[in-house]
Amino acid sequence: MNVLVTGGAGYIGSHAVKRLREDGHTVVVLDNLYRGHRAAVPDDVHLAEIDLRDTDAIERLLREHRVEVVMNFAALAYVGESVTQPLDYYENNTAGVLSLLQAMKRAGVKRIVHSSTCATYGEPETVPMTEDLPQSPINPYGWSKLFVERMLIDFAHTTEDFAFAALRYFNVAGSARDGSIGEDHEPETHLIPVMLLTALGQREKMTIFGTDYPTPDGTCIRDYIHVEDLIDAHVTVMNALQPGDGRFYNLGIGNGLSVKQLIDAAKAVTGVDFKVEIGPRREGDPPMLYADPSKIERELGWKAKITDVNEMIASAWTWFKDHPDGYNDV
Repeated sequence: MNVLVTGGAGYIGSHAVKRLREDGHTVVVLDNLYRGHRAAVPDDVHLAEIDLRDTDAIERLLREHRVEVVMNFAALAYVGESVTQPLDYYENNTAGVLSLLQAMKRAGVKRIVHSSTCATYGEPETVPMTEDLPQSPINPYGWSKLFVERMLIDFAHTTEDFAFAALRYFNVAGSARDGSIGEDHEPETHLIPVMLLTALGQREKMTIFGTDYPTPDGTCIRDYIHVEDLIDAHVTVMNALQPGDGRFYNLGIGNGLSVKQLIDAAKAVTGVDFKVEIGPRREGDPPMLYADPSKIERELGWKAKITDVNEMIASAWTWFKDHPDGYNDV
């Protein structure tokens, strides 16, 4: 198939490009390169440096490349930043997808796999988290993604044969196991990269934000899914979409790890006893977030293959050791 990958120069999107090409699909990448990296996109893949809000340019791209399905990864994704710059998040994440859907409508493209987030649930009262839990985000990032889910539902109701899936991610981890691409954010706030950059000596120390949570060791518990498993789920869903479908799935491995457990694993994998300091809680950090992924397994037979956190961290460690300056080393 001809697949448009928006945000294809970013961390998750670049892994989607890699997998889709391995599966024999023809891929076109759309990325404004605000936080993506040109070096993450293979030279023989068409990269359109277009903003998601440029409806006319997207329509031309869809028509020119005869796109049959869209995988949308283009978004701003820093929770803290969304609190201080909410309009940027609504403009990019919400209005951007509105523009994308308008372009798809004009060009007659009727399938989309959209990256959503577990942040649409806010602070859940129960874990593990199923897809039917109430959605009540606690930050603009979560709201910007939830509004898109609503748009997809409403658009589908008025567009014959339109098919969509919204995939609610938990914490994405790791890098391509062949070492070819990986994670490179500026600024870097994700826990595993922060640990590994500290192990490399690029940071003096890392901080645990709160050790007084109602969890076994007092630190927050999260569900970590390897990026290659995440993309495998996208491909599985894309291949299953039928006209009229509207699918929602949680993507995780189904159990959680604490911050302290993750730090212990990172020290074991890297062999570095890096410095860790204790800081206060961050506002809005729920004690536990982990998925119940049984719905996608039940309906599509998909299940994460990489469930050992040491293996997840090891794949990221390979990337960071070989590319200490990220894509500047490519």
